[in-house]
Amino acid sequence: HKILIVAPSWVGDMVMSQTLLKQLKAKYNDDVIIDVLVNDWAKDVAKRMPEVNDVLINPFKHGEFGLIKRIKLGRELRKRNYTQSFVLPNSLKSAFVTFFARIPKRTGFIGEMRYGLLNDYYKLDKLALPLMIDRFCALANDGNKPSEIEYPHFQINHDRQKVICQELNLDTSKPIVCLCPAAEYGQAKRWPVSYFANLADRLQSSGYQVWLMGSNKDTEITNGIVNYVKEKHSLVDLAGKTNLVDVIDLLALAKCIVSNDSGLMHVACAVNVPVVAIYGSSSPNFTPPLNKNAVILKTDIECSPCFERTCKFGHYKCLTQISVEDVFVAVTNFN
Repeated sequence: HKILIVAPSWVGDMVMSQTLLKQLKAKYNDDVIIDVLVNDWAKDVAKRMPEVNDVLINPFKHGEFGLIKRIKLGRELRKRNYTQSFVLPNSLKSAFVTFFARIPKRTGFIGEMRYGLLNDYYKLDKLALPLMIDRFCALANDGNKPSEIEYPHFQINHDRQKVICQELNLDTSKPIVCLCPAAEYGQAKRWPVSYFANLADRLQSSGYQVWLMGSNKDTEITNGIVNYVKEKHSLVDLAGKTNLVDVIDLLALAKCIVSNDSGLMHVACAVNVPVVAIYGSSSPNFTPPLNKNAVILKTDIECSPCFERTCKFGHYKCLTQISVEDVFVAVTNFN
């Protein structure tokens, strides 16, 4: 069996798709080769999945149709002789590549009327498959939710981990709590900067180092935290100083990770470290933290979850009503 996975676009969804890869490995008793077609920004996530044989870069920008380019890519993939593909995004355009690659069995949900492009398709029953991982894994189980789903788990490169710590002059002798304060989706998924700063002060006073994690897009948020904190003796801002694969290795050094509901939260869950996950406008009923040592913090106000990028009422109570004390207690309970 030689399988091509057309992976989701978002980092968090890419992490969760590892559950499908594990299902396929179990189904075929490891007698299967799995390649992944993934966006450039999520390739490092795929490289840390032991189930993946080869990582192929999806050259399309977010939202780009590019039919001619998709035909060309599909033709290039024919020589790889895949026996089956799984198209995880539900868009019409995402199914074109496997069709033009002439892969004999092309599996996915019907999505945007993809009859013909897919020839092994299922109609999505959202009630029967409430979680994203249920939906991914059902594709390997005749459209049904499997009885067991193994959570994502990344390989850690310990040699590279040591090198990064030396390059960034990081001290690993004191316990570390990593904070992931960003969420690309929007402000309604971000616990306030002042709250993260107050939490950082509390943690430093209790003997922890605090590492701020994020990409170069998140430096405005982490700079805000650095400017707000009272204590900086054990605070390190790593946003924009590492790539995603290095972040994976650094997160694995933490005693605990505090994160908004974001792609980085799902990455954190896959390094086998306790996670405190903060939910605002989104819902853990669809994309919960996939970690047995995870605590979910959310409010039960009437307007949440709204799934909006910004609060239409302007109060952001779904986030502000989660106190610094709530998060601090959750962290220290792990340790």
